[in-house]
Amino acid sequence: MTLDYEARFLRRKRLVSDGGEPFLVELAETQSLNQGEGFRLDDGRIIAVMAAAEPLLAVRHGNLARIAWHVGNRHTPCQIADDHILIREDKVLQAMLEGLGASVTQVTAPFTPEGGAYGHGRTHGHEH
Repeated sequence: MTLDYEARFLRRKRLVSDGGEPFLVELAETQSLNQGEGFRLDDGRIIAVMAAAEPLLAVRHGNLARIAWHVGNRHTPCQIADDHILIREDKVLQAMLEGLGASVTQVTAPFTPEGGAYGHGRTHGHEH
């Protein structure tokens, strides 16, 4: 089952696997699903979750920690690598980051952002 970042956040939903198998997901609470997790069907089969490729921005800068702070300050999910971060495509954030001197490149890739300390896999769900 190939799902993008938003579709991997669910509690109750009817889904259809990549192979055409319909099934109902009914979880006790909303969950953020990661690639490699799966759904066990009533007959014991498991449908694996795969992260779909989606439009992202690869952001590079000599002071990546500063750039990551600006992204985090806007509560934007990001995937962190040694030399870049990935965020979902967003023209406003792209302009801001380029204004801060970042190199921003459009890419298409699976998006598996860092989980928030309070969001259990998502960067929201906490109070200020």
